[in-house]
Amino acid sequence: MRYEAPLTTPEAVELLAGSRGRVHVLAGGTDLIVRMKGGFIEPDVVIDIKRIKDMHVIRKTAEGMSIGAATSCGAMGRHRVLKKAWPGVVEAANLIGSDQIQGRCTMTGNLCNASPAADTVPALIAADAQVLVAGPAGERRIPVEKFTTGPGKNVLKKGELVAALELPPRKTRSADAYLRFTPRTEMDIAVVSAAVNLTIDRKNIITAARVALGAVAITAIRVPAAEKALLGNTLDEATLEAVAEACSAACKPINDKRGTVEYRTRVAGVLAKRAAQSAWTRAGGKA
Repeated sequence: MRYEAPLTTPEAVELLAGSRGRVHVLAGGTDLIVRMKGGFIEPDVVIDIKRIKDMHVIRKTAEGMSIGAATSCGAMGRHRVLKKAWPGVVEAANLIGSDQIQGRCTMTGNLCNASPAADTVPALIAADAQVLVAGPAGERRIPVEKFTTGPGKNVLKKGELVAALELPPRKTRSADAYLRFTPRTEMDIAVVSAAVNLTIDRKNIITAARVALGAVAITAIRVPAAEKALLGNTLDEATLEAVAEACSAACKPINDKRGTVEYRTRVAGVLAKRAAQSAWTRAGGKA
């Protein structure tokens, strides 16, 4: 196995494009190293992007906020501006692993690993985030909801890597929230997860909404029917019930040791209601 640690993004792209065999990018390594030690993968080349300074930067831009691909989830949790603008995204990132893992793991790695139960992906979909991809042909942007194509699969082409994740500008009276259910209180894989992002006007009417679920299909999914149930309404009990029904109807889960199809379907609706209530309160909504 060959190990490379480029200092710039163009250098990393050149290494990715020119390397043969099984090439893997290491951001935090909390998925990659575990899979290597378990014998699930045996890379020919590992490209460590942790030494690329630009990939550790969280910054405000004209388009919103940019989070470098090598930024740890722990650093996200300490960034006051990011936490204030996107609390749901940050709380999803901060649910990955222990405090020690938080110092290494990255939101980008969680996305690229493409687990259906990944914590950050529903939150990013609800936030309408985009993936900034660097490659031999230059840069391109991909909506997070179109980035993963199945368990362990994404749309990256030969020579491409994620340079940053981009969040849109935050409107006033807007907020998001992320919730998950796990068998244990922490450090476990989500049985079901839900993310909601809302904007409300001065009359407490919801003017924009995005809803996403995790661990209920082969990828995290957006739920347009739940968004339609929210738009133009206040967050009363009837609206919440319509959101829950839409989310449960969108589920296509599997039976496994963590939960049954029926259980996941039911819990998806419950979590979506609670996430909507949390986002509503954070946005300044009042009953």
